[in-house]
Amino acid sequence: MIKYKLICKNCDLLFDSWFASSKEYENLLNRKLLNCHVCNSKKVEKTLMAPKLLKKDNNRNDNAIVKIKEINTKLKEYQKFIKNNFEYVGKNFVYEARTIHYNDKKRNKGIYGTASKEEIKELREEGINAEMIPWLENKNN
Repeated sequence: MIKYKLICKNCDLLFDSWFASSKEYENLLNRKLLNCHVCNSKKVEKTLMAPKLLKKDNNRNDNAIVKIKEINTKLKEYQKFIKNNFEYVGKNFVYEARTIHYNDKKRNKGIYGTASKEEIKELREEGINAEMIPWLENKNN
């Protein structure tokens, strides 16, 4: 994909348009399929464009990396707390949550496991308190 800044020679309107390639632009121009969307003139041409260069901002990138590391550290702390204080029920989370809620089944520990966003939404609609948190896998490599 390529973006060109175009100008209508009839009404002097400047506008941007995307093309599959520079050959596609030339093909549309030669077949007179380009037109101004204001005055409908076929006198549309490319105009001067400045390339958009990405300026490396090390300070901003470093700040973002630091923030991401802080968030990952906090998530790992939460995960450790959950693993130490809740019972893992895996893919049976939704079933176990309903069992506890509807049968007044007492547990020494809360539970955690796997559920889809839709399943969590359904549990909440039933009045069952359930939350979804991001879970980071341990990666040693």
